[in-house]
Amino acid sequence: MKDHSSAPDGGSLKRGALLLKILAMAGTRGLSLTQIAERAGLPHPTAHRVLRQLVEERLVARNVELKRYRLGPLVHELGVAGATLYDLRDLCDGPMHVLSEETTDTVYLVVRSGFEAVCMHRLEGSFPIRTLVLDVGSRRPMGVGAGGLALLAALQDEERKQVLARVGAKLSTFGKLTPEEVDRSCTATKKRGFSIIQDTVNLGVSAVGRVFLDPMGQPLGAISVAALSHRMPSQRIARIAELLKDACTAIERRMGDQRQGGWQTGA
Repeated sequence: MKDHSSAPDGGSLKRGALLLKILAMAGTRGLSLTQIAERAGLPHPTAHRVLRQLVEERLVARNVELKRYRLGPLVHELGVAGATLYDLRDLCDGPMHVLSEETTDTVYLVVRSGFEAVCMHRLEGSFPIRTLVLDVGSRRPMGVGAGGLALLAALQDEERKQVLARVGAKLSTFGKLTPEEVDRSCTATKKRGFSIIQDTVNLGVSAVGRVFLDPMGQPLGAISVAALSHRMPSQRIARIAELLKDACTAIERRMGDQRQGGWQTGA
């Protein structure tokens, strides 16, 4: 059993939470001590002391050779445990129903799983001709489809390059996509704030997607609306993009709700 007689005080706890938030946005390569201290606005010795405590608790991992830090295995374990409390499909179902009713088209929820985007939920609209391009549980390389593209575009540049390098060989089976083409689409997606797929993966089908963030500000999933391409002129794409923005805002608000069933977080 560890000796907690020298447990961190309230100030150290807050600094620890701050460093975890910073590392949550650092990706797989992590950050150096200097980078962490600068972003946290802390002196090097203070940042080093708090990081050492976090490493001891497996909340942070340190690469001795690279002299860099990133989130540790306990963060993942806690995340898995926390995920059982909040079903993402339940959180997204209401906003997705609104989208489906207002667009009359098919709405999808995809989340990241490693280097892939997985369809977790699908709602069919009332339009007679359905665009069922994804089954629940199906997987595609990140960057393929409106949801997968929105997720990939939301990553930091370095992490996005790592993903593209990993999935590049598989992209050609989806409308002969190339890593370079997907990378350009990511740039365009970041600029406009939402993704657009037109007759790329499925001929005659277009889709619009938008990413939503977890409470740490990291991309968690994406919602997309797919329809027959002739139903997707530029004016309607713009309208659907606004509806997607509203839906993602609603999902983020639900995740960030500090009062769920009487449980409270924060001050």
